[in-house]
Amino acid sequence: MVEYWSLALFHHSTTPSLPQSFLALGLTTEPGIIYWLKTECRAIDETRRGIEKHFAMPLKKLKEYLDSQKIKYVSITHSPAFTAMEVAESAHIPGHELAKTVIVKLDGVLAMAVLPSTSKVDLNILRESVGATEAKLATEPEFQSLFPDCETGAMPPFGNLYGLDVFVAPRLAEDDQIAFNAGSHTEVMKLAYKEFERLVKPKPVRMTD
Repeated sequence: MVEYWSLALFHHSTTPSLPQSFLALGLTTEPGIIYWLKTECRAIDETRRGIEKHFAMPLKKLKEYLDSQKIKYVSITHSPAFTAMEVAESAHIPGHELAKTVIVKLDGVLAMAVLPSTSKVDLNILRESVGATEAKLATEPEFQSLFPDCETGAMPPFGNLYGLDVFVAPRLAEDDQIAFNAGSHTEVMKLAYKEFERLVKPKPVRMTD
């Protein structure tokens, strides 16, 4: 169990000796201060563990897949962000380098459209590019069950893991790396575009103006 401490301070002329569990919290001691310590209840730690487990699940699946394929990647944790531009800002990634995943329906079949976060998918252009009769944005109820391990709106562009075709904007292939949501609103992953291309085999098609 991790112990949490509430602190009371008063001046003292020597450096106090503190428990190892307190030092493990990353706090340092200085001459002139004594810390009065008080443990808090176990429920705080159990709540923290539950939250960490919830956010780790989608990333774990993706990491295990990439590790099994011997892929090098970088994982970036950031504050919660829910739009593509917020994610780019929180993760300190230029918007045009961050890929977003849009779930579409092409002639009634779900698919992924992957494009720069600064762009907007044009359904008419996408429909013509793939030779479909109809192209629509999928609704959340239509695709949510396909991604039980992902938070809504944070699906990684790995359609091969979910049985979906992936269409990618050619602009993304111009960069050496691709960055994307890793299944949660607090995690971004970066890897070489050529590795993404090798694993996912996306179909490059025009989908923006």
